[in-house]
Amino acid sequence: MTRPLARRTLLTAAAASASGAALALAACSAPGGTAATDREPDAAEPRRGGRLRALFAGGGADETLDPHRVNLFADVARAKALHDKLADWGPDLAAVPRLATGWEPGPGLDVWTVRLREAVFHDGRPVTAADVLYSYRRIADPKRAFRARASLEPIDLAASRATDPRTVEFRLNRPCAEFPNVLAAFGAYILPDGTEDFRAPVGSGPFSFVSFEPGRSLLLRRFDGYWDGAPHLDELEILAAAEESARANALLAGQAEYAHELAPATARAHASGGRIGIVRLRNSAMQGFVMKTDRPPFDDPRVRQAFFHLVDRQELVDGALSGAGEIGNDLFGKGSQYYPAGLPQRTRDVDRARALLREAGAEGLRITLDTSPVAAGLVEAAGILKDQAARAGITIDVRVGNKDTYWKDILDGGVLASFRSGAMPIESHLSQRLLSTSTTNATHWRRADFDDLYTQAQSTADPAARTALYERMQRRLFDEGGLLVWGFADWIVGHAPRLRGVAADAPANTLDWARFDKVRLA
Repeated sequence: MTRPLARRTLLTAAAASASGAALALAACSAPGGTAATDREPDAAEPRRGGRLRALFAGGGADETLDPHRVNLFADVARAKALHDKLADWGPDLAAVPRLATGWEPGPGLDVWTVRLREAVFHDGRPVTAADVLYSYRRIADPKRAFRARASLEPIDLAASRATDPRTVEFRLNRPCAEFPNVLAAFGAYILPDGTEDFRAPVGSGPFSFVSFEPGRSLLLRRFDGYWDGAPHLDELEILAAAEESARANALLAGQAEYAHELAPATARAHASGGRIGIVRLRNSAMQGFVMKTDRPPFDDPRVRQAFFHLVDRQELVDGALSGAGEIGNDLFGKGSQYYPAGLPQRTRDVDRARALLREAGAEGLRITLDTSPVAAGLVEAAGILKDQAARAGITIDVRVGNKDTYWKDILDGGVLASFRSGAMPIESHLSQRLLSTSTTNATHWRRADFDDLYTQAQSTADPAARTALYERMQRRLFDEGGLLVWGFADWIVGHAPRLRGVAADAPANTLDWARFDKVRLA
């Protein structure tokens, strides 16, 4: 049962004016009748209770609470508040147990036993092995396009079974040395057996459902039966605000306590003023461009190589990120396990770019670059790339797309687009974005021999041999791939001074990022 809200908190579409006027939020009442914008002294001790209002860039009126359809960071924040996975990624991107208490491989790495902890759904039903198998089979349904489907591909779900209500025996299609990463896969949330209706979703997460308005607000209440300890908050409201300025101004005006993804300029302006707290998650967001490798002009690897050579990565970091990050080298996961740090750092070489374009018969190339203000720095990076490409004789027409549908639009449309990603293991990045069966393969890189290398790496028990296989795959991408990674940005989160417990070492997509069950209001 849920109680109705006395008054709703709705974020208006208006941004603050140049004079610094705050973004308007309709007034709301906090539990017990205290005005939600009233502030206690910053020195106050954290307490139990209150409503936290958290701002994210949303996905518009088409948003859903189906956790298997997560794509945006707002989707993940909502999903992890309502649901759990068997495992999640720690700050080092290693899998850590969640609904699973642990996992144990068989001698051949093709059978893994996963034991579940004692946990219950919001309606009181226990979380069982049947729920796990239902959820994974739903994700793996070939008629659907759930993002985690490619990650679950190693599992033979027809042969996997529940050996008792809290034990799952996963039988795999082949040996898999990194099976725990499968359990932590992006979007692999556990639902009650048979769930298909998400109008009032039931999960096993720290908060339970109250109400939802797509593109505007999700209101949740503390779940006292949460297996990892009930949240300190009474309520959590996740609000949508597409513009960074709207999120920043609402936070400054005391109309929200948490704002996800602030711009570097905002962070610099307020880092020492005491009005808001700034958390920098260093180099946790990959920034780049995707080139469609299955259509002209990027079906010619020489054109892709020309773009790799014409880019000035430091200029992009300085201009699009205001220097808040470091340069990339056209590969995902800098600093992570399996990253081939020994590859030479690419630098700008306009002469080499022009020569490659001549060889490909692409001199005087004119091309459209899709971008959107859906994420900080994307539009700015597009403008910088346009100027850099002009020096190599390429004309780029920048097309700014709908921020509500951008990620879906560029998945199959266009030829060149701005791109970014939060953190995940390199193995997960490969499985979700670069295999022929990957549902979020924005570069359309599809190579059977590359898929075979991934399968071989997954089946290799020896860490050194597995690392060598992953390096071969990434060297191939470095030479021929369609992802131009120019930088890695700091992820910037802002919060009210009275909000305590925001993790400072949790890259986006990891367990402790947007961990609202562990924060407190003072």
